Amino acid sequence: MYQIRQATIADVEIIRQIAEETWWTAYGPILASEQIAFMLGEIYSTQKVTAQIEDNLQTYLLLIEDGQPVAFAAYSPREEDSEIYKLHKLYCLPVTQGKGCGKILIDEVCKQTLEAGKHTLDLNVNRYNKAKTFYEKMGFEVIYEEDIPIGPYWMNDYVMRKELV
Repeated sequence: MYQIRQATIADVEIIRQIAEETWWTAYGPILASEQIAFMLGEIYSTQKVTAQIEDNLQTYLLLIEDGQPVAFAAYSPREEDSEIYKLHKLYCLPVTQGKGCGKILIDEVCKQTLEAGKHTLDLNVNRYNKAKTFYEKMGFEVIYEEDIPIGPYWMNDYVMRKELV
């Protein structure tokens, strides 16, 4: 049985743990370990995640299975265009992959985006990440490529979009 709830400051360490466990599995085959460690530190520092939640910069959703958090998503309006929402993060513990956790969270983000009166949801995915196929099955399409610097590294992404009805 699944439950979805909005994350609070009390959940920051849980979010960081899920990210830590998931990133090594997801990105190990496509990024250098130094880059993974650096990006985890940049994106998932306690201070950064806390500020995103406290300042309402991103809404974090936790997926709970049998009382245990197993996945999370984070989304917000795009800074440059508040008519478009962006799914910033979607990570499911490796042991749960293939069980529908990602779909459940995307469906919830789509629902909440529509409830906010918006009809477009974007996300970024690494161009070499096999998750691209999953996002395509969820109805997202590549709209352009984007290279984003993070410290000495680059995120080489596709920007994908789903129109919500």
